[in-house]
Amino acid sequence: MPLTPETLSTLEAQSIELPSWAFGNSGTRFKVFATAGTPRDPFEKIADAAQVNRFTALAPSVALHIPWDKVDDYAALRRHAEDLGVTLGTINSNTFQDDDYKFGALTHHDDRIRRKAIDHHLECIDIMDATGSRDLKIWLAEGSNYPGQADLRARQDRLQESLQEIYARLTGEQRLVLEYKFFEPAFYHTDVPDWGTSYVQVAALGERAMVCLDTGHHAPGTNIEFIVMQLQRLGKLGSFDFNSRFYADDDLIVGAADPFQLFRILFEVNRGGGLQNPDVVFMLDQCHNVEEKIPGQIRSVLNVQEMTARALSVDGDALASAQAANDVLGANAVLMDAFYTDVRPTLAEWRESRGLAADPMAAYAASGYQEKIAADRVGGVQAGWGA
Repeated sequence: MPLTPETLSTLEAQSIELPSWAFGNSGTRFKVFATAGTPRDPFEKIADAAQVNRFTALAPSVALHIPWDKVDDYAALRRHAEDLGVTLGTINSNTFQDDDYKFGALTHHDDRIRRKAIDHHLECIDIMDATGSRDLKIWLAEGSNYPGQADLRARQDRLQESLQEIYARLTGEQRLVLEYKFFEPAFYHTDVPDWGTSYVQVAALGERAMVCLDTGHHAPGTNIEFIVMQLQRLGKLGSFDFNSRFYADDDLIVGAADPFQLFRILFEVNRGGGLQNPDVVFMLDQCHNVEEKIPGQIRSVLNVQEMTARALSVDGDALASAQAANDVLGANAVLMDAFYTDVRPTLAEWRESRGLAADPMAAYAASGYQEKIAADRVGGVQAGWGA
């Protein structure tokens, strides 16, 4: 299938932010698995992320997670990234691995603990100032397990008060992006369980507060593309965390479980203008438990690129005509024709025309980088969950 100049222009501008934590050791809730060549510090994580961009030209920025990626000199980390051809992106806060936050952080009824959580986010903004990052992403593992355990309304009020103080510290183009998750680790109620709650909270803050949509954070059967449409319609879709799920928040390679869902999501993103909108950030949020880290990230960004190309190939005029005529099967066929179109050979040729390898996975495997880091790095323990 030939790609139109407009499609190629959109694909050339596409960027997908990588998570630093995807390159460290990770595992299930029962075991963290060690792998050869694991980064020993954030500098090595960024070096690995730069390899993904080297072979795909799709991943020019790297998100950091604090405190997992704390360093003494963020200016030096920023220079290191830029020397490798990438930049430092979203700063992710962490209020879910401290004993003080057992019963909440930004929603906690204890002023001391809530102050500690707020101050952590203010520190994250200080880091943003040093790294040049635009977005502060907040995910809260807060809620309760039993009816009556917590005052649901009071926790929402305290959350808003906490977010107001954090938001007030932002400067310039900096943004606050609030992620939601419908369950886990709290099972009776979660303080930010859905897009509506996130939207209500950020709408009360201001124009530079947005919603983050993690594709794995929904109940089975949820129409995620509808949420994408609605958030774009409201001007509050700030970012994606792309991953894939078979059961719950599996954090698998994006598109692995349901490539058609990824296609539908990207189709709605395109219809809403999100592919050309720098205010909609595309990021991966994945944990490569058993597969190699760098190839896992390469495969992920290529999956997003492929489904983007398919979404862009939808015949918009034919679709609109079928919809206006209430031609149910005809309209569905327009989408299915685009989804079933194999764009991989065309994308391979296009990559070569840009000086990239036709097959980035094979090119990375042949580069020797994996063998080099396995030999050079001894005792790598950088991790996220379970660290």
